[in-house]
Amino acid sequence: MRKSVLHIFGVLVILALALSACGAAATPQAAQQPAEEKPAAEEKAAEQPAQEEAAEKPAEEAPAAEKTVLKVWSFTNEINTMAVAFEGKHPNVDVQYTMIPMTNGEYQTKLKAAMGTADAPDVIALEAAFVKELVESNVLADISDLLPEAEAAKTYPFVIDVGTNNGVLKALSYQATPGALFYRRSLAKEYFGTDDPAEIQALLSDMDKFTQAAAVIKEKSGGNTYMVGSSGDFQNPFFANRAQPWIVDDTLVVDPMVEKYVEIAKMFRDEGYEAQAQQWQEGWFAGMNDSLVDAEGNPKQVFSYFLPTWGLPYVLAPNAASADGSHDTSGDWAVISGPLPYQWGGTWVGVVDGSANADLAKEFVRFVALDEENLTNWATGVYTNEFLKAIDPQVPDDQQQAPGDFVSSQVVVDKIVSSFDDSELSAFLAGQNSYAGFAEAAPSVNAKLMTGSDDAIQRALGDPLNQYLNGEITEDEMWATWKDALRIEFPDLIIN
Repeated sequence: MRKSVLHIFGVLVILALALSACGAAATPQAAQQPAEEKPAAEEKAAEQPAQEEAAEKPAEEAPAAEKTVLKVWSFTNEINTMAVAFEGKHPNVDVQYTMIPMTNGEYQTKLKAAMGTADAPDVIALEAAFVKELVESNVLADISDLLPEAEAAKTYPFVIDVGTNNGVLKALSYQATPGALFYRRSLAKEYFGTDDPAEIQALLSDMDKFTQAAAVIKEKSGGNTYMVGSSGDFQNPFFANRAQPWIVDDTLVVDPMVEKYVEIAKMFRDEGYEAQAQQWQEGWFAGMNDSLVDAEGNPKQVFSYFLPTWGLPYVLAPNAASADGSHDTSGDWAVISGPLPYQWGGTWVGVVDGSANADLAKEFVRFVALDEENLTNWATGVYTNEFLKAIDPQVPDDQQQAPGDFVSSQVVVDKIVSSFDDSELSAFLAGQNSYAGFAEAAPSVNAKLMTGSDDAIQRALGDPLNQYLNGEITEDEMWATWKDALRIEFPDLIIN
């Protein structure tokens, strides 16, 4: 996951495609080149010329048929940047890159339809919302022999845990996505007398303190400033801190942290601590740039947002200025670890089992997720459009990778972290190096509870929870409605 301002509508399109499967995040593109605004690499996905066409080419021109074709599928054009870089290192390889959006599950549907056919890709990208489903299936090949290199790169443990099933490594990610809390410095000074990150972290170090601070902000602002934009902002932090997964011994488990999430969400709604904006919708983004207004047109403000590593360059920074340019909060933000540690999003890559080019496909995965030079280039903005066109002149004019994505190798992170001291992102945070903060948080992220059923279970809770928060149904009705939906989705699941 990767600084010019985007119109809110453009961001909505991006996130609807790239993040719909997980209710938020997947792996976004560089802010000035949103994935869905870029053309898919159709030339890469096209069939190779027929043999007779190749024979007609001049002898000095290497026909495409002489290159080994590697088929890579993804749900954004992000990894296409690395595909071009890979071709630069492997001139005899033609990466046929196919981008299929995740809208309405299109990507997953086409993946399943292609498996076992001549159209099957060699390498597939896996978004956090459904990575475990594929890792737990027989779709992906064993790539455990990459583990020594992952150990040498000090790949963050949770990245490996997510890509592993029953001790077998099947996928790796080039990103690590620990979460944080971003807050407005000017509002912190107004309501707490300081904007110092260490002092604000002490004030918000657990959920009880966070709730108390929300009450202070409401009182001092006269209800015109909300602690958070949406109750949905709490979902990832609370779900990440469960003691048990959703399913244990074929039985649904409602962990106490799930119940606490519902309790906090209801309290924040009833007490007016949240703006009642839906994540990824206009009001939620408007809170980032002070253009939020209520139904009567009165201006409102949002104090903080729970966002992961990619949330800074791809969500917060692009939306700090309103579409009409009348509001801009750039430079008025800071970041802290917040009340709860969590992880959100990311993209893994794996080799399709049965690929005719299994060794080459594995080398592509190794390059993407473990190659130190590639990860450094990716994180620090080396992969400009000019760089890519020097390898392939046919690269679209907007294909590139902006600096700032937090990578999965601690070795690389340790080497480059200081380079973000005086970066654009640092300026956005009034001098804070967010990369350093995420580097501190990443080793402690725990993703061992992730399973292939998570996305369906969590999505099923969404509508009943919203009805409960709106006062349309009781809490008991909310739980019953959710469980009824799960009985249909998982007929063999024991639900008490």
